[in-house]
Amino acid sequence: MTQTRHVPLAPTRTQRLTTGTGIDAHRHDDHQIAYAGRGVLTVTTSTGTWVAPATRAIWIPAGTVHAHQAHGDVELHLVGLPAADNPLALDEPTVLAVAPLLRELLLAHTRPPLEDSPERTRLRAVLLDRLRASPQQPLRLPAPTSPRLREVCALLHADPADNRTLATLGRAVGASDRTLSRLFQADLGMTFPQWRTQLRLHHALVLLAEGTPVTTVAHRCGWSSASAFIDVFHRTFGHTPGAYRRRPPR
Repeated sequence: MTQTRHVPLAPTRTQRLTTGTGIDAHRHDDHQIAYAGRGVLTVTTSTGTWVAPATRAIWIPAGTVHAHQAHGDVELHLVGLPAADNPLALDEPTVLAVAPLLRELLLAHTRPPLEDSPERTRLRAVLLDRLRASPQQPLRLPAPTSPRLREVCALLHADPADNRTLATLGRAVGASDRTLSRLFQADLGMTFPQWRTQLRLHHALVLLAEGTPVTTVAHRCGWSSASAFIDVFHRTFGHTPGAYRRRPPR
């Protein structure tokens, strides 16, 4: 994300992205809601990555430099909101749960005609009300700043199924497990097991969006069995990976 475009107004529109494509680093003076009605969307900033399947949306505050990445064929719905409209008072990207009513509001608000009208004003007011009621989801994968932590995280990014302990990983990068454990808390705000689970869930969503079978996803992401993966996935997203692969929840 070395070059950044400044797009003053966050556009409200529907855009289709094929798997592997995206929108390069840019920023808006307005807030933006990014919702993938189909596929999986990731939003990346200098501090981390947020992932959202079709049951989640990503809130992107005004001024945040960010890039979008599509996994699977993504139907991207973008809603721009003036900087004064911040219903959750959020100052960093956040994943929000998308209930069926909020989903329909996001779809309706990004369909033509997009010109201002009394109907669209009322629609936006209801959309903001529903956003206020949307639970925040812990689906952020923070990016490390410590050089030693970067090395450990890079090893796991390369192979999410790597089951080495923190002590073993520490020996590979020349740091003790106590030091690394402290760095995970101080630098990333979570424990090593929590971060590794987040990484595996992110990777699993990408593989599912690409059509990878559930059992294969489980093994490639480091779960001991498909049932263990399904249990964690269901507790996190509210539905099974099989249901997600068949169709986006509505």
